[in-house]
Amino acid sequence: MATRLYTHPIFLEHITPPGHPERPDRLRAIERVLDDEAFAALDRVEAPQGDEATILYAHPADFVARVRAAIPDEGIARIDADTTASPKSWQAVITAIGAANAAVDDVFAGRADNVFVAARPPGHHAEKTTAMGFCFFNTAAIAARHAQRKHGAERVAVVDWDVHHGNGTQDIFWDDPSVLYCSTHQMPLYPGTGAKSETGAGNIVNAPLAPRTGSEVFRDAFLSRVLPALDNFAPDLIIVSAGFDAHHRDPLAEINLTEDDFDWATGQLMQRAAIHGGNRLVSLLEGGYDLQGLAFSVAAHVGRLMKG
Repeated sequence: MATRLYTHPIFLEHITPPGHPERPDRLRAIERVLDDEAFAALDRVEAPQGDEATILYAHPADFVARVRAAIPDEGIARIDADTTASPKSWQAVITAIGAANAAVDDVFAGRADNVFVAARPPGHHAEKTTAMGFCFFNTAAIAARHAQRKHGAERVAVVDWDVHHGNGTQDIFWDDPSVLYCSTHQMPLYPGTGAKSETGAGNIVNAPLAPRTGSEVFRDAFLSRVLPALDNFAPDLIIVSAGFDAHHRDPLAEINLTEDDFDWATGQLMQRAAIHGGNRLVSLLEGGYDLQGLAFSVAAHVGRLMKG
């Protein structure tokens, strides 16, 4: 069964200020690397616009209204110190949510074993009532709730290997044992959360990595903490918050991973998806700010997804 790819030109129209690391060139780099003939078998589908009502799966209505009101008619508006909006940002956000929910539909309907969503802006820092860290709404959390509400998923796991802790996903699912949240991330680093002691209702598994560590420590964190938690939880669906800023080239952190590490981690999650959840795996782009490191890492990740 083919691996599906969702993307859309609207994601390039979420404009950030000059010099901002979360920029449209990130998706252009991904598009170029996935144009290689090695990815000819990818099932490429234009991302659908999402149902705005699904945002309420993870965020209250008054917060959604505040974010929408902050979208400018022209120029760039600042949401917080490092999160900005431009006139097409709302449409980009809604389409990212639509792509993630469509990906969930695809794996439950058997149209694909796994799906990669190349969208921006990212989502994992968005808390219930706070947009931050380049993120407006928490796409992974909305997709997890969509799987539960539409497809009856009893247990959804979100695995986050972005180098920054997904404080938003942790916040949304803090006291919900129907969702497992596992994160590897550099600590100390923005946003300052993600200690091992943060366990929620026993459903939060944090594996912080010290600065200047690399493959061995990352893989050990997966083998000793993330994978046992997944096996114990037995998820119906795995959602990956796939940030690639733990790559050694990335300017925003100090973890020294390579493309091979993302290939390996992808394979490990695919094995768990096969054992516990009918191969169902949805991967959502989060961070990754060095264009070469991002492109090569996405190529390794998608290449592994395609191997089945």
